[in-house]
Amino acid sequence: MNPQLVRTISEIRNRLVLPRLRDRTIGLVPTMGELHAGHGALIERARGGCQTVVVSIFVNPIQFDRQDDYEAYAIDMAKDVEFCAALGADIVFAPSAREMYPQPPSTFVEVAGISEHLCGKFRPGHFRGVATVVAKLFNIVAPNKAYFGEKDAQQLAVIERMVADLNMPVEIVSIPTVREPDGLALSSRNRRLTSEERAIAPVLHQALQLAADYIRGGYRSAEQVRSAALAHFEEHPEFQVEYLEVVDASNMIPIAVIDGPVRIAAAARLGAVRLIDNVLVDNLTV
Repeated sequence: MNPQLVRTISEIRNRLVLPRLRDRTIGLVPTMGELHAGHGALIERARGGCQTVVVSIFVNPIQFDRQDDYEAYAIDMAKDVEFCAALGADIVFAPSAREMYPQPPSTFVEVAGISEHLCGKFRPGHFRGVATVVAKLFNIVAPNKAYFGEKDAQQLAVIERMVADLNMPVEIVSIPTVREPDGLALSSRNRRLTSEERAIAPVLHQALQLAADYIRGGYRSAEQVRSAALAHFEEHPEFQVEYLEVVDASNMIPIAVIDGPVRIAAAARLGAVRLIDNVLVDNLTV
């Protein structure tokens, strides 16, 4: 059965009146379209834990710091709806930019601290845009649960803190990163890699795994771990590394001494494509 395709805020609210009256658990999977198996893992998890599953498809203009990056998102809505249907989603909420922002917004949600490092440093305003649109989606759909992937670990941390600080009545469910067999994290951006770039793209994950191995082997200096991981790129000048940091696993803020669970997080440009990835290390040896 195909999911209902809903385009307006008023209609999605109306569609959810009956499930809410019947006390059905509503799950939301926020996406920007170009759906792949990583999104599929989120939808499957929502399907297993909720009676009504809503997948939102919206390319949020206020989270892009580069207009060309925004314009590169060309959604095949029919294909994405078919994808959602195959996984049992009940509703696809796909509003236009004008529907979500009928006038230029003057109200924003900004999460201090967490959003100021890593991608926040290199993409000014990005997480303000993310937090704002997710807050809007939570207000519009009012889900009981919302599902996010750990590939975007900083985004996940921002949303978790926003929900906690603003007492939003929604449970945030995180899903481990889904990868290709060679380790490359699934992303809609991967489709824009050339065949040559795709062949070396797993080097990013390899560098993070190398850093994780150093930590598990007893290294406790974040700078030493960073240096070892960055050295892995020396034979691959095609990469332009924006950042590679060892961060606290809970708040994604860079640390100097490793004494608890951490993530090694990185972003690098490969040709015209910006890749991000992270690896969790929470089983430190003594």
